[in-house]
Amino acid sequence: MSKPETRVRIAPSPTGDPHVGTAYQALYNYAFARTRGGKFILRIEDTDQARSSPESERAILSSLRWLGLEWDEGPDIGGPHGPYRQSERTAIYREHAARLLESGHAYRCYCTKEELEQMRIEQREKKLPALFDEVCRNRSLDESSRRAEAGDAYVIRMKVPRDGVCVIKDLLHGEIRKDWASIDDQIIIKSDGFPTYHLANVVDDHLMGITHVIRGEEWINSVPKHLKLYEDLGWEAPVFCHLPLLRNADKNKSKLSKRKNPTSIEYYRRAGFLPQALLNFLGMLGWSMPGDEEKFTLDQMLEHFRLEDINLGGPVFDVKKLRWLNGRYIREDHDAPALREELFKWALGPEMVEKIIPLAQPRLETLADWGFLTAFFFADAVPCQAEELKLKGHDAGEVAEVFQFAIWQLERQRDFRSEAIELLFKELAEALELKVRVLLGPFYVALSGKAASTPLYQSMEILGSDMVRMRLRRAIELLGGLSSKKLKALEKRYEDLFGGTR
Repeated sequence: MSKPETRVRIAPSPTGDPHVGTAYQALYNYAFARTRGGKFILRIEDTDQARSSPESERAILSSLRWLGLEWDEGPDIGGPHGPYRQSERTAIYREHAARLLESGHAYRCYCTKEELEQMRIEQREKKLPALFDEVCRNRSLDESSRRAEAGDAYVIRMKVPRDGVCVIKDLLHGEIRKDWASIDDQIIIKSDGFPTYHLANVVDDHLMGITHVIRGEEWINSVPKHLKLYEDLGWEAPVFCHLPLLRNADKNKSKLSKRKNPTSIEYYRRAGFLPQALLNFLGMLGWSMPGDEEKFTLDQMLEHFRLEDINLGGPVFDVKKLRWLNGRYIREDHDAPALREELFKWALGPEMVEKIIPLAQPRLETLADWGFLTAFFFADAVPCQAEELKLKGHDAGEVAEVFQFAIWQLERQRDFRSEAIELLFKELAEALELKVRVLLGPFYVALSGKAASTPLYQSMEILGSDMVRMRLRRAIELLGGLSSKKLKALEKRYEDLFGGTR
């Protein structure tokens, strides 16, 4: 009997920037599939309707293609197991949730937010795990159905055992044991009818024939719920392999975060990194070539790659090391004509120059003025001093707060055209009770390195969201940074000023 075809997937959520962690996991899934003659599938997990966006999905697809990680099935190319967007599969999830309800493996929960909060308080006081009360769990299916037909709001929860141990077998971590008593009755269908990650993930992986689930180790604690769903639905579970999380190059080797490192793939593309170098760097974070050679192509990696050889030690995303590796690619793999082509593809081509000309021309007295005036469009970081980042009537810490509010607003901004950016700054100025002209002063310096430059909103559009936010983060660090405690307080103020969560 022949072995089933190896099928792996990545399933990013289109809720923000395409993350280097997604590329890291995609690379190992891709390498595993290719070394086994299998299939690499891209699935879009867009059930968070409030935060998902087509722009984010397009950025994910573009970034992965830029890196050279082509998929065999996906939302843009189709395949035998589509659709490949979860928002287009809601009827499938509801059908399986109904099966779980009918078999007694799930139940409707009618508890309000206030009732749930009171239960959690009581459970904390009794030093019990934060589970849920037995009323809804033990309600008969007939009574539960009558309430649903009457229009009462509910979610659907899976039933988790109250005792015993769940044994997880992981390809890298070995055997992991979790007490069922520590695991809550997970919501699998939200009140809006959309599934949570847990049900959608299990149903899709089964129906798409996924044989190996290769993802980040932050999901290990969710595996008992997934195994229970596989069991309750009568399916065989795939092989699980949880990759070590990427870490910052700081003293504590903390989890990679955009506060300490750029995390967007688009940022690295805009900052002039070569896709081959970034892919090479991601490959060496958790795995090593024979002989520990640090510079290798994707094809060379595929010749030697084995999933079992991944190192569980926390891989450090050291941007200095990436810059060194990128420099090797620039110097060793490019003669002058080849480097010229890379520069044109990156930012020196006619498309980019034509965008800048209308902004620069009114400020030119000689052609030579072009260099200094437009240099910041072609740089990663710009020369900037803390004392230059001034906002009338505000100290350095308050200017840092203004920059942070702007970053959060920009993260929510789907449309990054100059007109939309102008509206954003008008809203920001109004909320902070500042004149727009006054507010823009420190932003000119943070983004261009100069107090006066080309028009700000149009310049921001050309720089792009990732580069703009990175420069603002660097400006915050120049001003002394923002502590975790300060950020938490700022988040509350931000929500009060702008509504909703950041």
